[in-house]
Amino acid sequence: MRISELSGKEIIHLETGKRLGVVGHTDLLFNEETGEVESLIIPHGSIVSWGKGKKETIIDWKDIETIGQDMILIHAQK
Repeated sequence: MRISELSGKEIIHLETGKRLGVVGHTDLLFNEETGEVESLIIPHGSIVSWGKGKKETIIDWKDIETIGQDMILIHAQK
């Protein structure tokens, strides 16, 4: 799968149905040795909310349950 194929997909928590973000507004963390994606990093808030609460959510690639046409479903324990 290409990164461009992930762009625009919503990231949804499978158990809660909560929308966590959209790929394209997230960062990807790669393993430098293998080139594999390790995590999605979803930023929170904006410049206005600087310093208030958690700034990002990190989702391990292994927590992705399925990648569909419009969304990515995750099953994270965090």
